[in-house]
Amino acid sequence: MKLSLKQQKFADEYIRTGNIYQSAINAGYSHNYANKNGSKMLGKVGIKSYIDARLEEIKKDSIADQDEILQYLTSVFRGETKEQTLIGVGDGAQEIESIDVSAKDRIKAAELLGKRYMMWTDKQQVEHTGAVVFNDDID
Repeated sequence: MKLSLKQQKFADEYIRTGNIYQSAINAGYSHNYANKNGSKMLGKVGIKSYIDARLEEIKKDSIADQDEILQYLTSVFRGETKEQTLIGVGDGAQEIESIDVSAKDRIKAAELLGKRYMMWTDKQQVEHTGAVVFNDDID
């Protein structure tokens, strides 16, 4: 179902505020209409589907995915990332200064990347496709 511009604005406002009445007013509906029909509008399949889809997009955008994490760890490991720290400038005042990431942080990033790629693990993954025979099974 295609939403009208006003319905879409209502849905976007509802996602932002969580207030049905105020969302309807902000979308351009009259006070009377918003008061009587706000809840009904949320029940419409098209509006509900739109809200659900937008919330899913927002959720995905707010959570780092595997590639993003690996890229960040790699940039820390390579020293491409700066960190901010406070530096005293006299009379108790401080300024924010960007500095290189510490060796400790670079080593930690290397360790996490190494774990991800199973570079230094004593455990080995073994696949066995044959039958397993236990001593109790032998007569």
